[in-house]
Amino acid sequence: MINTLITLVTFYIINTLLDLPYNLANSIGYVLGLINSFVWNKNWVFKSHKGWMKEAALFIGGFLICFGIQLLATNYMLNGLGMKDMELISWLPMKNTGENVVMCIGMVIYTLANYCYNRFVTFKQ
Repeated sequence: MINTLITLVTFYIINTLLDLPYNLANSIGYVLGLINSFVWNKNWVFKSHKGWMKEAALFIGGFLICFGIQLLATNYMLNGLGMKDMELISWLPMKNTGENVVMCIGMVIYTLANYCYNRFVTFKQ
């Protein structure tokens, strides 16, 4: 959950407060979450005691796969489905509402895919 919070806060600051592009904010947020996630997954979630170099390589590979899935899904939602311009939560004092909503949906997609990958590939028992 900590890496999710890191990703969301980073995204919100870069995209919503600084008004920088969605994909830039998304990428920076996920990279920061990735670093935190590896440490916690290796030591606490999966309690792995294997070599960190091999697991780090597998973890980064899994990140790239899952992040690619997330990017495809969120860009489709933003551009293909037109969610970028939605005003679903207009009562919140937030600009880029559609991008913030899509980011949250994308995090669910990424988290599920990444957990499965790490459970069955990176930190396989």
